[in-house]
Amino acid sequence: MAQTLVEKIFSRASGKEVQAGEFVMADIDLAMIHDITAPLAIKAFREILGENAKVWDNKKVIMAFDHQVPADSIHAAENHKMLRKFAEEQGIVNYDVKGGIAHQIMVENHVEPGMLIVGADSHTCMYGALGAFATGIGSTDMGFVLAMGKLWFKVPESIKFNIHGKLERHVYGKDIVLKLIGMVGADGANYKACIYAGEVVENLGMADRLTMCNMAIEMGGKAGIVEPDKTTLEYLKAMGRPYDGEPLKSDEDAAFQEVELDVTGMEPQVAAPHRVDNVVGISEVEGTRVDQVFIGSCTNGRYEDLKIAAEILKGETVASNVRLIVIPASVREYKRALKDGLIEIFVDAGALVEAPCCGPCMGGSFGLIASGEVSVSTSNRNFIGRQGSPEGKIYLVNPAVAAATAIYGEITDPRKIK
Repeated sequence: MAQTLVEKIFSRASGKEVQAGEFVMADIDLAMIHDITAPLAIKAFREILGENAKVWDNKKVIMAFDHQVPADSIHAAENHKMLRKFAEEQGIVNYDVKGGIAHQIMVENHVEPGMLIVGADSHTCMYGALGAFATGIGSTDMGFVLAMGKLWFKVPESIKFNIHGKLERHVYGKDIVLKLIGMVGADGANYKACIYAGEVVENLGMADRLTMCNMAIEMGGKAGIVEPDKTTLEYLKAMGRPYDGEPLKSDEDAAFQEVELDVTGMEPQVAAPHRVDNVVGISEVEGTRVDQVFIGSCTNGRYEDLKIAAEILKGETVASNVRLIVIPASVREYKRALKDGLIEIFVDAGALVEAPCCGPCMGGSFGLIASGEVSVSTSNRNFIGRQGSPEGKIYLVNPAVAAATAIYGEITDPRKIK
């Protein structure tokens, strides 16, 4: 029987041929925890196996510190201390306290096509850009994974989003995925794998693919996936991890729900407060005054995103009423930006450039907004209170819109200036 990529991955992980809708106990290839979700996961793990138990495979557990780094409170510092001790006791090999955002660390160093990966963070779905099935789970479920290396799943159905047409200047993967979220709604893809396809996706670089897969969760998706191709293999090779196997792909006659989108003529998209599916073209919100602009996060903190923003900010100055915060997603991306002079452009323009971490994205570390303030952000969520005061507002945009907005102090279409 014909199978989707998702069904093939679960067939391999469960040791039997399966179809969408079946329940399986599947072997996990990699499990990711970070400084916010790890403490509860470890508590659940110890409740299952006892205080002195060992994780199922210390080489398959990846622990990253990214949300509150450096520690911004005594509570965070105590959490970090406990996690460092746990990593040492367990002999966790892949333990990173200063490399950057967990999701970026994962794709740079660990993810391969065809893997089944879980992470105690909803945006784990980003890894599907490399042809893996990756999904976020709760910390208590992660405790079971740490103990057993397995987890129950219902094999998801797949939606194939066929993207056609030609992208306008300063319209990117972020705009495509925002448009799709606006089309299907926040729950339009509940518990389904979102597979991005079509000639537009085939021509996108890995940075845009990662952005699109990252935000599959914002339409209810269990995973976001781009089936592996030449771009996937070239990315892995560039990361120093050439993939020699034959990547799994969907059979030509596999069953999909399909959604079509022609992006020809589409303007930059904006998710207006306070829902990610409250998506409008930039022309509808242009001129909105802003107080803070954030360029970064696991969604848009890669070198390619920083370069887009730097090309607009070069020789310009951030508006006097705006705070611009720029945070590369990882040390690798930071060093690339530093080598090519992007960091100097940001600093000269008046930005605050921070070390790789999540930063303002979840409102738990720094860069918070006050009541009545407006944030324009390249991150993935604009919920009430997400970046600080519940009386603030967040608009989600691509890096070009963010940079143009920082210069003019109001939401600005970058196509009008550069």
